[in-house]
Amino acid sequence: MLTDPAARTAELERRMRPVPRPGAHRVVVLALDGVYPFELGIPHRVLGSADGRYDVRSASVDGHPVRTDSDLTVTPGHGPEVLAEADTVVIPPYAVTAASAVTADPRALAALSRVRPGARLVSICTGAFLLAAAGLLDGRRATTHWALADHFRELFPEVELDAGVLFVDHGDVLTSAGAASGVDVCLHLVRQDHGSEVANHVARRCVVPPYRDGGQAQYIEQPLPPASTAGTGPTRDWALGRLAEPLSLDEMAAHAAMSTRTFARRFREETGLSPGRWLTQQRLRRAQHLLESSDLPVERVAHEVGFATATSLRRHLAARAGVAPSAYRRTFRAAE
Repeated sequence: MLTDPAARTAELERRMRPVPRPGAHRVVVLALDGVYPFELGIPHRVLGSADGRYDVRSASVDGHPVRTDSDLTVTPGHGPEVLAEADTVVIPPYAVTAASAVTADPRALAALSRVRPGARLVSICTGAFLLAAAGLLDGRRATTHWALADHFRELFPEVELDAGVLFVDHGDVLTSAGAASGVDVCLHLVRQDHGSEVANHVARRCVVPPYRDGGQAQYIEQPLPPASTAGTGPTRDWALGRLAEPLSLDEMAAHAAMSTRTFARRFREETGLSPGRWLTQQRLRRAQHLLESSDLPVERVAHEVGFATATSLRRHLAARAGVAPSAYRRTFRAAE
């Protein structure tokens, strides 16, 4: 145990800011106008915690300070020329406007063109918009923040967008979802490059889980469509008060005073879903709320929301959120 204050300080500095090793993997983080400060720092924090295995640097498209999406400006240490030396280039998210999403900043595209063949490209959240605008995601599966998925699909139909995952790895190009998924993809890089033991060590140092179960589907907000006073709205309200009961299509149609065929057609027109699919979604939403807010056993939760068995709840929740009820509860249960 070190007793000298100066020695303790030096050891802490060595651990928190290790000097890159000779031949360390060169990572350049390209900060675009409107960059999000939190995600800008993720590669430095995570990859920089791998005991000098990575040499992480930041750059701007023109060598000048960069305005963030917050009330501050950052000054990267390098200009775009450093991109030519990178083994991995990370594009952190930036504020995407209607104009910038359609037409990427020419300076950003020019900077990206400096990346040498064989270098690895990684985007976090909206960083995928730049990679897509450069044509680097055409014909590939990719992801971005779930809230921007529809907009992304409209702009880049040639990209196979998967909004239900935390990241997608093609080896040479990786895309990740919003905010904390930047931590996930950086830990994944460490795991791919140096193995699980090093990745776990980095995760402990950063005080984050080494791997998160499921994908971003478990974080997607899906608000209920407003129930109108006409059509199937009143029946939807009626059904929401009876989710624990076995509700049939015939019962719902009778409540709406419609034939089964007319009710099913009107229901789909108003919600975009069949009555059965809608019921399953609402039961899952109620189950997720109970898992977050109560100590009820999974079997009781299943009963309370109308699933015949806990197995049925597990199957449906895994299909929707990619995790088991117990894992979902650990993630979202409010601290006591």
